[in-house]
Amino acid sequence: MNNKAVILGTNYYIGLSTIRCLGVHDIHTVAVDYSYENTYGAHSKYCSERVIAPHYKESKQQFIDFLIDYARKQTAPPVLIPCHDSYVEVIDEYLDELKNHYLIPQTKQGLYTEVMNKETLHALATKHGVLVPETVRLHEENFYEKIDEIIGYPCIVKPVDSPSFVAKFRKKIFQVENRQELDEALRKSEEAGLEVIVQRIIPGFDDHMHTFDAYLNQDSKVTHWVTCQKHRQYPINFGASVYTEQKYIPELYEVGAKFLEDIGFKGFAEIEFKKDAETGNFYLIEINARITNLNHLLYKVGINFPYITYRELTGSPLQSKAVTENTNTAFWYVYEDILAIKGYIKTGQLSTKDVLQSLLKKKAYAIWDWKDPKPAISFLQMIAGKKFRRSSN
Repeated sequence: MNNKAVILGTNYYIGLSTIRCLGVHDIHTVAVDYSYENTYGAHSKYCSERVIAPHYKESKQQFIDFLIDYARKQTAPPVLIPCHDSYVEVIDEYLDELKNHYLIPQTKQGLYTEVMNKETLHALATKHGVLVPETVRLHEENFYEKIDEIIGYPCIVKPVDSPSFVAKFRKKIFQVENRQELDEALRKSEEAGLEVIVQRIIPGFDDHMHTFDAYLNQDSKVTHWVTCQKHRQYPINFGASVYTEQKYIPELYEVGAKFLEDIGFKGFAEIEFKKDAETGNFYLIEINARITNLNHLLYKVGINFPYITYRELTGSPLQSKAVTENTNTAFWYVYEDILAIKGYIKTGQLSTKDVLQSLLKKKAYAIWDWKDPKPAISFLQMIAGKKFRRSSN
């Protein structure tokens, strides 16, 4: 296969998993980063090539020019796979230029951003009859009255643009318990120049969070899918998956597949849902328009989304497939799960017994692989270096 796979971002295990999923099929993988520092994913034995590009935000046009120049030097158009939300945003902005040189599943410029942006996603979901948490916007009339009557406390202050919010505050949301905390969260967001909305918290522990992971072909039809149930997140309650189990939930397919097909989505997407502990209804929380944290779990249970993407875009699509049974397999990001467990136990949300019982599953590790150990060694060196620098200050 002459088409290379260009993977954007290997300083996190999503990029690592993507490289492995393609490398096991002897596909030439290219790790693209803006620095060699902390790019432990590129240390995989399945990484064929490493290149350093201009920073995707600080030098955006130079970054795009770099990608185009790289593609022009190849014998066949590379497949472009972003592994971070910020890369997806840049690709979407320059989609019409990039698709002349790269194979990219999405063909409609703006749709990536529309599903990643919480405000426009909320409108899309409402239009197509998908439940979303009740929301109040800052400039609505009777703002505080609506918070009291519709939302209630505690509630969450949620960013419209998640990547920028996380980069600034190192968390996904602000949880507020009263009017004073709400005003403080709104002040911080305004000072940072970030647009936010206020939402009701859907009742239920973190194990009420679920995912629908799917690939949609160039006809915007779901061809491959898996459903999962989260057990723990970090930061706890409103964070990313650190321990998540594959679990067959057909209702998520009924809702998620129809929605993604109706909006004309193409390529991989992950919809996060939360099941209301009181009503049993599933609420759409957000969409990840790039390869997910759980990618290695999805691969372990039989759905290799990076390879599915590569094969369709290079003209030899794989046969449709879904995981319609429970495999008792869980994704485990050990490092952050240890931090999460401490938080759950400290706040009384889980007991040590609960944690130990949950671990009795087959594992899909975020980083560790006996056949490819160098990334894990590099990751541990990175963590040790950070701890040493903190202790020296």
